[in-house]
Amino acid sequence: MNKTAMITGASGGIGLELAKIHAKNGDDLILVARSQEKLKQIKEDLENNYDISVIIFIKDLSLPNSSHELYDEIKSKKVKVDYVINNAGFGYFGKFSETDWQKELNMINLNITSLVLMTKLFIKDMMLTGGGRIMNVASIAAFMPGPLMSIYYASKSFVLSFSEAIAEELDGSNISVTALCPGPTETDFQKNAELDNSNLFKRLSVADVKTVAEYGYKAMLEGKRIAIPGIMNKITAQTHRFFPRTLITRSVKMIQEESKP
Repeated sequence: MNKTAMITGASGGIGLELAKIHAKNGDDLILVARSQEKLKQIKEDLENNYDISVIIFIKDLSLPNSSHELYDEIKSKKVKVDYVINNAGFGYFGKFSETDWQKELNMINLNITSLVLMTKLFIKDMMLTGGGRIMNVASIAAFMPGPLMSIYYASKSFVLSFSEAIAEELDGSNISVTALCPGPTETDFQKNAELDNSNLFKRLSVADVKTVAEYGYKAMLEGKRIAIPGIMNKITAQTHRFFPRTLITRSVKMIQEESKP
């Protein structure tokens, strides 16, 4: 009997690559995203290429009550979820004094509130069904303040801290929680976050999305609490131990500032 992976933000980027990896390994899928056309095509492609079933849900998890609605709809299918991958999230570039509050509120709802609720609801199920694995997609941004993307960086710091804490609470059980912390990755993230003119993706090494997804998948199966793909990202995550936070914060700002023509 196939296991089932539930993946949010599955229409592209890391979420889509994780869906492909799970499908290749014989797992049924529950895929969640806002784009109906993309999910329909992904469902068709994966079911045609692998002996699995794919259920899709069209849902904007940045909206209030959407996570509860999604969970109830999944439960109505009477499917046991073995892997929960909270991948949906977005960033927003700009000075906090000038950015749009509604967009930031939606980001908080998606990056934090939805992730926490989905984790809580499925942990309760996993306790009843004998275990499971959870991956919460954070970021290398979780390890430092992020001027010009202040709420995004703070939201990923929350995801990391939250994931580590509940992983410890679940120690000794058959449930593991992994925080995947990638650095800049070749996805639509920079476009959606309005980072096209930022130095972040122009001067730093950008990782291949398939490589990041494979790394995260393996770490989740091994039950690792923190998964940081790439040696430079691992080094970056430790900079707070050796340099003053004011210097780190200033450096992040310089990296993220818009490049000059």
